[in-house]
Amino acid sequence: MSDHVHLLVGLNPAESLSVFVQSIKIESSKWLKREKGIRHFAWQKGYAAFSYSKTLLPQVETYISHQKEHHSQKGFDEEMKSFLERSDIVYEEAYRLHGIDTSPT
Repeated sequence: MSDHVHLLVGLNPAESLSVFVQSIKIESSKWLKREKGIRHFAWQKGYAAFSYSKTLLPQVETYISHQKEHHSQKGFDEEMKSFLERSDIVYEEAYRLHGIDTSPT
């Protein structure tokens, strides 16, 4: 997607999620600048992470592989709010991940 990335990763419980995300952001930024000539690329400060059950792995893989179709009906902000609501997490505008508006027109 043009404004966000979905990754399906298995981390050892001893590994730090924040260190992993930081590493992905640093190395992908370097690659985009070096290999693709994108000089003004920058990741936003935040990220969101959701755990999954191994029994649901096929559904998660399908969900990620169909992002283009999925986001033609539901934009980034709407999707994030939906995930948070289903997880009983209070949505706070101050912590919103600021992506490009990808709401369907």
